[in-house]
Amino acid sequence: MKEYMDQLSKCVLFKGIKNEEILNILDKNNYEVAKYYKDELIAIEGEDCHSLGIILKGKIEIQKVYPSGQVMTINIFKEGNIFGESLVFSDKHTYPATITAMEYTEIMFIKREDIIKISMLNSKVLTNFVSVLSHRILMLNNRITNLSQDTIRKKISNYLLHESKAQNTTLLTIPFTRKRMAELLNIPRPSLSRELINMKEEGILDFDRNTIKILKLESLEEALFD
Repeated sequence: MKEYMDQLSKCVLFKGIKNEEILNILDKNNYEVAKYYKDELIAIEGEDCHSLGIILKGKIEIQKVYPSGQVMTINIFKEGNIFGESLVFSDKHTYPATITAMEYTEIMFIKREDIIKISMLNSKVLTNFVSVLSHRILMLNNRITNLSQDTIRKKISNYLLHESKAQNTTLLTIPFTRKRMAELLNIPRPSLSRELINMKEEGILDFDRNTIKILKLESLEEALFD
């Protein structure tokens, strides 16, 4: 497990815990490390979820697949991120979306009963676990807020304002393609591109590939109340 210490030390579940203690915790508990190749399914919507997943290597994509064939990207997680934390202790512990490996990925799975044991071994793990749940709730609230916006500009503005606060800068790095960004905002890709160009021509922002520079922060805020 020492080979994964960099990733585990960055994992929110072990935040503030020394490497030696992380190894000690894992040595006393059961876990499984699974490997997936690019585009391989990790979990399918509706399957039972009995374990929390920690991404040790790679990147995963969480998608909602509709009967019509439409696919909406809900989130993208990378090394150190966890998933399934809100499901393992739920009465309805089934995956609400499909999870796919975006590249070669290794994931540590820890079952519900072992999460309890780990929390008893180190109270910091329990504190971090609760913190993760709180963060997920805030993320969900922001997602709902974004989806409730009634125009494309409002959705883009809300997203950029959120990212600006999260990244603490007006020069934003967008870690995915325009197609995936459109899926996250639940708008057609051509409409997203068209509105971004309109906002660029109005001097509100500038962009190049995976970076977006906010030029007029107040204009984004005003757009939410138009």
